[in-house]
Amino acid sequence: MHMPQTFSSISIYPHLVYILLLLQCNDVAFGLVPDFLFPLANLTVPQGRDAIFTCVVNNLGGYRVAWIKADTKAILAIHESVITNNARLSVTHNDFNTWTLNIRNVKREDRGQYMCQVNTDPMKMQTAFLEVVIPPDIIYEETSGDMMVPEGGSVKLVCKANGYPSPNITWKREDSGSILVREGSHSNQKARLTSVDGEVLSLNKVTRSEMGAYLCIAANGVPPSVSKRMMLHVHFHPLIQVPNQLVGAPVNTNVTLQCHVEASPKAINYWTRESGEMIISNDKYYMTDIDNSYYSTQLQLVIKRIHKSDLGGYKCISKNSIGDAEGNIRLYEMELQEKEETNDYDSPDINEVNENSEKRLYNDFHDPSSREEESNLGLNVTVSSSCVISVKKVYLVLLIVWLQI
Repeated sequence: MHMPQTFSSISIYPHLVYILLLLQCNDVAFGLVPDFLFPLANLTVPQGRDAIFTCVVNNLGGYRVAWIKADTKAILAIHESVITNNARLSVTHNDFNTWTLNIRNVKREDRGQYMCQVNTDPMKMQTAFLEVVIPPDIIYEETSGDMMVPEGGSVKLVCKANGYPSPNITWKREDSGSILVREGSHSNQKARLTSVDGEVLSLNKVTRSEMGAYLCIAANGVPPSVSKRMMLHVHFHPLIQVPNQLVGAPVNTNVTLQCHVEASPKAINYWTRESGEMIISNDKYYMTDIDNSYYSTQLQLVIKRIHKSDLGGYKCISKNSIGDAEGNIRLYEMELQEKEETNDYDSPDINEVNENSEKRLYNDFHDPSSREEESNLGLNVTVSSSCVISVKKVYLVLLIVWLQI
């Protein structure tokens, strides 16, 4: 009897292997091979931020995607498994055709070439570069602090910073003033610049006007830029200028004496009488110091209700560690001009005066002899029944009216 044919496990195994291989490589069998849909994009990421590479593969089939650090040839991840011992790395897959490599909190050592690779034969891959940039940072140990220089001397301010790319250093004055830079090594001429580039700022034959705060600003295109403030002190002995060395004022009035002081370092300023007696603020005297700049101060002494005893010489004195200076002012009495006291009944009516003045002006132009006759006879011009004005006063009024016309 003919027995039905059966398949043993041994005879069916080659067929199963063939079917599995066919299923795994069905895309290849039908002419569909894995292909990258988009190029892998280069990344520029500031240090401390996250970097994400995205690899889009069509028709992956049974093939696998791997991530490799190309410059070190280190395998980072295969498919959905991270191979390297780096907790900052992870891979994700959207169950379709997009694979991502995530690098958290990137560091400088993460910089380099990265590869997305598919294990076809021949192998398919695409690469991209990760640039890790670092914001600028001032190197305080190698950067100048506040500096002091005598007037006429030279000084160098140094500012250093690190970062990637290498930062550029720019110097500016805090008050937006000009920086005076010598033109050429042997030139006495100075150029006025709003900013100067370079790690070193050289100032020669420094003057007091160059005193102030300077800023070194480090920038490399990676925000934020950083800066450091340096104070340049220029030292010189005090100089006093007195706007008015001779001041007059009437008795029983207030008067203000002024001196302008330039000094660095800061000076001690005070007032004395000519005899050397120091003046202190009280009900009689009021003193103020008004700072105009780092080195310029205006001194004011107010003397209230001056008496005869207040007249005479005064001194404004300025002293610092380099030297001293003084200015002299003399206060004298100014006489007040007494005003003529007139009563209402003695005052002429201004309308009558103007009318008679116009008549007088007309006669003067048309009959000059009448003016001489009145002058010779010593006549007075009657203004009203209660007021008589002399010819000289009338002439004065005539002149005023004529000027108004």
